[in-house]
Amino acid sequence: MRLALLLTAAALLPTPALAQQVDTRTIGAATLENVPPIAPELATAVARYQQSRSASVADWAEDGSLLISTRFGATAQIHRVRAPGGDRTQITFAAEPVAGARSIPGTDRILFTRDTGGDEWFQIYTLGRDGTPVQLTEPGTRNQGVVIADDGKRIFWSQAIKGSGDYSIWTANPLDPASRKLLYQGKGAIGPDDISPDGKTLLLSLGVSNREDRLFTLDIASGTVTEIAKGAPAVFSNATFTRGGRSILAISDRGSDVRRIVEIDLASGAITPIAPPAKWDVESFDLSDDGRILAWTINEDGYSTVGIRDLVTRRALPQPTPPKGVIGGLKLSRDGKRLAIGVSSAMGPGDIYGWDVDSGKLTRWTESEIGPIDRATLPEPKLVRFTSFDKLSVPAFVYRPKSAAPGKKTPVLISIHGGPEAQARPGWSATIASFVDTLGATVIVPNVRGSDGYGRKYLDMDNAAKREDSVKDIGALLDWIATQPDLDASRVAVIGGSYGGYMSLAVMTKYSAKLAGGVDLFGIGDWTTFLQNTEAYRRDNRRAEYGDERDPEMAKVFARISPRANVAGITKPMLIEQGHNDPRVPQSESEQMVAAIRARGVPVSYLLFADEGHGWRKKPNQDLSLQVEMAFLRRVLATEPGKP
Repeated sequence: MRLALLLTAAALLPTPALAQQVDTRTIGAATLENVPPIAPELATAVARYQQSRSASVADWAEDGSLLISTRFGATAQIHRVRAPGGDRTQITFAAEPVAGARSIPGTDRILFTRDTGGDEWFQIYTLGRDGTPVQLTEPGTRNQGVVIADDGKRIFWSQAIKGSGDYSIWTANPLDPASRKLLYQGKGAIGPDDISPDGKTLLLSLGVSNREDRLFTLDIASGTVTEIAKGAPAVFSNATFTRGGRSILAISDRGSDVRRIVEIDLASGAITPIAPPAKWDVESFDLSDDGRILAWTINEDGYSTVGIRDLVTRRALPQPTPPKGVIGGLKLSRDGKRLAIGVSSAMGPGDIYGWDVDSGKLTRWTESEIGPIDRATLPEPKLVRFTSFDKLSVPAFVYRPKSAAPGKKTPVLISIHGGPEAQARPGWSATIASFVDTLGATVIVPNVRGSDGYGRKYLDMDNAAKREDSVKDIGALLDWIATQPDLDASRVAVIGGSYGGYMSLAVMTKYSAKLAGGVDLFGIGDWTTFLQNTEAYRRDNRRAEYGDERDPEMAKVFARISPRANVAGITKPMLIEQGHNDPRVPQSESEQMVAAIRARGVPVSYLLFADEGHGWRKKPNQDLSLQVEMAFLRRVLATEPGKP
């Protein structure tokens, strides 16, 4: 009997690496290792949720039409909508998705940016009536942060080169690529925010980290750079000249736990909030070209609200009332008479609404398709809070299948967002909706400590040596799940991308006994190698958040907490996904984790896309990724499609 028990126990131990075989096949641009074939019926079920498309705000065109980003084929491109409910006319055509677009004042041309294969080395193009893109920027460089002068005759942008963390500021006539010239060589991640109304001064911001910015003015004629708003480290985003050019508006948390709109006097440096203290962060704003109309959005526990006011007279204006959800775009027309609002919700993909500032009328401009899905079956998120190991209250959105009977225990998928300075919000996610329906699982999306949207104190709670405290938040969530009568604590899996991929790996190293499996998308496997190999243009920014691997004390922390160092704790199956061109989390991070897990005999599947970077932007790849994830989760959670 004892011998039989020993043999049984031995069978459960990881098998030697030499006993493992790697089954490899390719589908399109993807290489799949140890990924079982996808059942046709599962592929069909998943496809229902891959037919939706969204519309997002790009800019108002000179002729009053709206430029939007949407997808008809495999990638998102720029389209023109001439009137509310009008056709979407595609104006950019490429195999690669377009990252953003702006209308050039006084012309019928647009500017847009695009990279290659997700490598994030963006190039800037102009596009005219003939539809032929003209590249303005130097090949092999990374270009971003385009600012356009009011007369449309000059643009400004920042440029990075391979192997350097320093950005430079360039300028050009957008209609003449040969006019491109260097304006200022900066130190660090510096870029233009705005050009003064008289065209003489450029407003620059230096991103020290995702929690700290420094502001400067650049006198274009003399090249003199002057720092403004000196003081305690703080966020300064969306910096914009007021119409007179004597002050700027910015979103800042200087002197506050939450972000608010402040006015900075350029002569004195005085900083004045333009609204009373609030509980929640201002997330974005836009100012009309004449400096009169100010529109902003506030993030209230994940949901967006919109405000608008006359900044000159301070008089009250009718307030926009878009559908409840998450606002992803806010753009005033040049004359300040119309406001474009892009909003999505858990009940449908992103669409754009127009707000008439004077009449207070809201008009829907686009109506995006959701695909062959009954909206009535979509899961509606419920906001809950659970208590972590140190009594911290942690918010989470819970998506439970509507088909699940009351009290019926469902399997659980914990989905962890990236960032970490980001926030899971109740916008449209075809992926979450598909997981809920196809797996019959309850999806829980937590905002662990370090998440954005809950104030600076909460944001700073996972910095550097405190990194593992956010992992412990997931441990507390697992304990909370075990107390819920409608959740099956014996069937729980975890998934996350980027920093969320690190979290998925770290959670698997610590809590495998409570989990059925995990999915890591382009996550960090080793903090030291990640910081050494992430692209130079973002390395210092990430050191400011995670810690500096060159510091001996921090190196000890990284050696202790990195998933690769703790891989022995991973005892359940994993799926790892990666983009070959990822400049943020290099392919080596995923491959070293695959090798380390396989070396211990634990099952691991690996999906690599040759034409993607940090995330999947091409529909065929998005489709395959979701199919592979669904098949993996169905297997480890022991579910049938649509049946908890």
